[in-house]
Amino acid sequence: MLQLTALHYATGKPVDIRIADGIIRQVEETNRPGTGNADRSGLCVAAPGLVDLQINGYRGNDFNQLPYSEDLVADVTRGLWADGVTTYFPTVITQTESHLTEALASIAQACRRDPASDRAIAGIHLEGPFLSPEDGARGAHPRSCIRPPDWTLFCRWQEAAEGRIRILTLSPEWPGSADFISKCADSGVTVSIGHTSASPEQIREAVRAGARMSTHLGNGAHLMLPRHPNYLWEQLAQDELWSCVIADGFHLPDAVLKVVMRMKGPRAMLVSDAVALSGMPPGAYTSPIGGEVVLTKAGKLHLAADENLLAGSAQMQLRGVERLAERGLASLEEAWDMASVRPAGFMKLPSSAGLAPGAPADLVLFRRERHDIEMERVYKAGTLVFGKESYH
Repeated sequence: MLQLTALHYATGKPVDIRIADGIIRQVEETNRPGTGNADRSGLCVAAPGLVDLQINGYRGNDFNQLPYSEDLVADVTRGLWADGVTTYFPTVITQTESHLTEALASIAQACRRDPASDRAIAGIHLEGPFLSPEDGARGAHPRSCIRPPDWTLFCRWQEAAEGRIRILTLSPEWPGSADFISKCADSGVTVSIGHTSASPEQIREAVRAGARMSTHLGNGAHLMLPRHPNYLWEQLAQDELWSCVIADGFHLPDAVLKVVMRMKGPRAMLVSDAVALSGMPPGAYTSPIGGEVVLTKAGKLHLAADENLLAGSAQMQLRGVERLAERGLASLEEAWDMASVRPAGFMKLPSSAGLAPGAPADLVLFRRERHDIEMERVYKAGTLVFGKESYH
């Protein structure tokens, strides 16, 4: 039996958390010596582990660069623990058929080799290639590889992934999209709308067919849109769609984040959409997507030729949580839920129960200095997977 004493992230009150066999067995408020008001400054905050639906890479490891090294997936998994991410979805983006087949198979093989990654990876997010071919909406996805939805092809990719594709981002502007979406939904794949130039009616048709999420809403979009109607308003208006947003301070202004959160309420979620340069020191880099890029000290990743053009996201979910709280857009509890129990619940994961008896013991202990969060310990299924030597 493992017992942790910490401040509950939602209530701020001291709690004893008892863990056995990888499961949280008890969470109860405590008034034991050392937990009074005068002593709380020494306690960490306990919260559910973060769940990231969109990880393209981390610390130089790229899910979209072939061939994978033998340790690539394991290195990403262990690196993410230090940022409080206990569950994630490796994201593979638009490429040739053979490239995607190899990447998907490589992730599946890595999960078979490494039990820790197998437990941390709840599925694969395939972002493309069934996206809009239009500039702006397409983002950094290569135009030459964009194609209409193809169920036979998707099934081949799912076979290569050994059934691990759980999220598919597509644009429903293609003829036959509704039928394709329906087949995906029936097979247990979550369909998300993104990188789209679809009409409002096509968005509505996609939702009727089973689409349930918006991928990084507000990004991967045209620079100019009709004031109304347009695909952003329509996705916000569709109650069945959960919305993912990137809250790193560079991808979306506060006003847009505020609107999404007010419109979607408990169906607003945080993702990092982190690329391989996330977790790397500031400096100039050469990226497979974007070419010559610069990662600033503030964490902004932009093209070397134009600092106004982003080259991907280099901030983790933790930064999104900090920013929402810092800017007064959400309480710490709400921001943390947007990055943990909400995505877990949306994907029907057991960890959606959060800090509650019967839930998997996927949890973190952190300290908070104003709005900065410093991870101290991370547990996956009750096993300590990250811990600072200085922690007591």
